[in-house]
Amino acid sequence: MLKMPSGRGWGTGLTLIAGFIFTSLAAADENAITADPPVPRPDSTPCVVQLFTEMRFANFEPKFFDYRADCPGPWGKVVLQADFRVTAGRQFDRTAIMWIGGANVYFGTTQEPSASVSPSWHIERDLTEYSPLFTMPRAGRMDLFNLVNETFTGILFGSASLQFYPLDRSEDRPVTADVVLPLSRTDTGGTLVLETSNSVLERSFVLPTNIERAYLDVVSQSQAGDEFWMLCAPDEVSGRLRICGGTGFRETEIAIDGIPAGVAPVYPWIFTGGLDPFLWRPIPGVQTLNFVPYRVDLTPFAGLLSDGRTHSVAVRVFNANHRFEATGAILLYLDRSSQQVTGALTRNTLPAAPTPVVETDVRTVDGVTSGNVVTRSSRRFEIAGVVHTSHGTIHTRVEQNIQFLSEQAFDNITDTSFSENLNQMTTISSQTTARGEEDDDRVISRRLEWPLALSFSQRLRADGVLERRTNIRQEYHDRGTSGEDDDDSSRVVSSVLTTRDTAFIRGGRVIGNEGQASSHEYFSRDSDEACYSRRITAEGGRVTAIVDGERCRDR
Repeated sequence: MLKMPSGRGWGTGLTLIAGFIFTSLAAADENAITADPPVPRPDSTPCVVQLFTEMRFANFEPKFFDYRADCPGPWGKVVLQADFRVTAGRQFDRTAIMWIGGANVYFGTTQEPSASVSPSWHIERDLTEYSPLFTMPRAGRMDLFNLVNETFTGILFGSASLQFYPLDRSEDRPVTADVVLPLSRTDTGGTLVLETSNSVLERSFVLPTNIERAYLDVVSQSQAGDEFWMLCAPDEVSGRLRICGGTGFRETEIAIDGIPAGVAPVYPWIFTGGLDPFLWRPIPGVQTLNFVPYRVDLTPFAGLLSDGRTHSVAVRVFNANHRFEATGAILLYLDRSSQQVTGALTRNTLPAAPTPVVETDVRTVDGVTSGNVVTRSSRRFEIAGVVHTSHGTIHTRVEQNIQFLSEQAFDNITDTSFSENLNQMTTISSQTTARGEEDDDRVISRRLEWPLALSFSQRLRADGVLERRTNIRQEYHDRGTSGEDDDDSSRVVSSVLTTRDTAFIRGGRVIGNEGQASSHEYFSRDSDEACYSRRITAEGGRVTAIVDGERCRDR
């Protein structure tokens, strides 16, 4: 499906709506492929719990399954793995979400099929930290809503299992949460639709009274009119630019008892029906099939949350403009030697909402509109708290600097043509410092960089064919260190995707394309010298090369 950032018409003969469909074209490589690494596993044989097998997704009903606690611990590693496929035919990309015990354990989207291609794909997620979820039987839920009728014929199927690797006696027990709680619409899961900035996903809990650390893993996925939020413009010029409104800035905000508690910037995921399906054959966008949740450190609130009273955790998306879907999981680490800890929130400089600055210079001359839009947001804040535990008083300070910049250049916008060039960058620098009674600091530092460069243009030719050209460079970079004094560990992760294509559309259907080429490179390395490197290239929808270890050889 070719999907656009707006349902707003462009004028006679050219309307941007979701719903362009593949006609029968030459088959590309069947399966989706990414350079992402598999989850590292121990050498031991895992105990496997099958969650569901060949589950059929052909309607808009959630599918439920039972998780059986058949694998006794302790576990050295817990891995979720799932395999999906879609039959050949017309079909949109779909959102796929899984919950166990109401806590989100997977969030991603699907690969689109065509009349001649029925792709399959594999996903994995390390859920070791979520181990408390799996110590008892729980209800499971899978949402993969799919429309199947005479027009949309692709049927989705999926199988999933959990692999439990026994802990070797020579190994230390992995660090896991003590309690995992759902931040979902219901006790079995489900996202909440966030239509506007005022829409809120909120749940209340009576929490353990001995919380030492707390985190929220959250996903906010753009949908419908917000799917291409990064290409949108301010409302006052969006009509003239024939693009979606609400500006090109979105941000997830977290609150505890109504108090600002954290920020989760939104990654600019692009799905396999986005702009031009040929762009994503056979290599989908960064994280498209398997999102990485954003972790918010709520530890400064640990003392407050441990007072035995009811507390609420809430999520909203600033500038949501129809619509986002949100869900997540709360992870609590307890002081096992104490039944009651005390403490307080001591400092909080996080404002309730961002104040983005938008500059516009848009003009229309002789029916042709062009111009520039620049959007900036700067968030610098500190949240600190103290908790009195059985092993001493711990002061935790979370400092974060979030910088967002979007530069959009629009050109040649008429009833029959459109051009937008986007350069967007989100930079997140965070540092958490935990100080004990002997001034022994444990510091965790992290820097995320999310560049996105996108060039998109289309024109309606005299022969009635819409010619659409797209070039994209999408990146995800994550660098972090943690440790005490000079005993630090570090890691770096880099995922870079480039893709380009020209699609030809007549009457709302793709009739051909040319010039498709894409690549995906993933690189990771840590201070223990564990290294992974893979580069995949494709042309014309077919893989041309897979190169492993290239960057690991460069020490």
